[in-house]
Amino acid sequence: MRRKTRIPPSPLPQRDGVDPVRVRLPVEGPWATVREHLVERLAAEAGVVEGMFDTGRVVGADGRAVAADATYVPGMFVWFHRELRPEVPVPFPVRIVHRDEHIVVADKPHFLATTPRGSHVTESALARLRRELGIPALGAAHRLDRLTAGLVLFTVRPEERGAYQSLFRDRLVRKEYEAVAPYAPELALPHTVRSRIVKERGVLAAYEVPGEPNAISHVALAERPGDGSGTGGSGNGPGGEHGLARYRLVPATGQTHQLRVHMNTLGVPILGDPLYPVVADPGPAGDFRRPLQLLARVLEFTDPVTGVEHRFRSGRALEAWRSYDGWAAGWAAGQ
Repeated sequence: MRRKTRIPPSPLPQRDGVDPVRVRLPVEGPWATVREHLVERLAAEAGVVEGMFDTGRVVGADGRAVAADATYVPGMFVWFHRELRPEVPVPFPVRIVHRDEHIVVADKPHFLATTPRGSHVTESALARLRRELGIPALGAAHRLDRLTAGLVLFTVRPEERGAYQSLFRDRLVRKEYEAVAPYAPELALPHTVRSRIVKERGVLAAYEVPGEPNAISHVALAERPGDGSGTGGSGNGPGGEHGLARYRLVPATGQTHQLRVHMNTLGVPILGDPLYPVVADPGPAGDFRRPLQLLARVLEFTDPVTGVEHRFRSGRALEAWRSYDGWAAGWAAGQ
């Protein structure tokens, strides 16, 4: 049996709630030095990697700087912090719904990434919470789209993270979403959508293809125009006056953009969606107007560590249903 490689603890601290990058050198390769491998692997602009070595920012497991001419050692670990580009702050708070010694449940606003990724690094819910709560070891048990608001589960202890992540992998978490989209009286609801969704790396929008379904979503009408009773308990909002309805969405699987794709398939794309039915101009950085009207409303699961039955509910409201004119005008209320 092949023994699992032990990963040494990071010799570098977090910076602004963001972990340093860890690289393990491949067992085989043509590189003579560590620098040569990183130049090829990182594909950074000319001189960037050299500058990291010149300033001692690439370190080994002992915390000492790796020399620019250090010999390539197969399996060696090195760490460094990337130079982060300035990010436009997302001007909405992350609200804490629940916190104990094992988990943190946060109510994420629209436009904030769950974890550091791409151009959204320090402006992510994970980095923010690490800073604000003073929990450097905090980790995400799952991810929520940057444009989607609502509940996200984080873990406090690294050794317990796998147990909580397995809940999502094994579909032992019940997630309920809320969306605002056009009202289609001819659409028979409730309805279960089953399809095969493909999301290619580097392509913004996911799409459906023939084949065995890998995405299942249950779609129901929560409130329609002129219906003051509604099942959501908020009464008929101004959104209904504009031909919109509130929908309750329960995904049975977790494909990327699944609910957005399925609502578009039904002919009722979610209001404010910049990808479905067509990819739109994302606008300038810092444009926080007209957020996607999709909210992760409910999160239910049995705690794998404590055995407690959890049911959490987001306190946010979808602005287009509460005040369509405010949403259309780009007001930030309700974030």
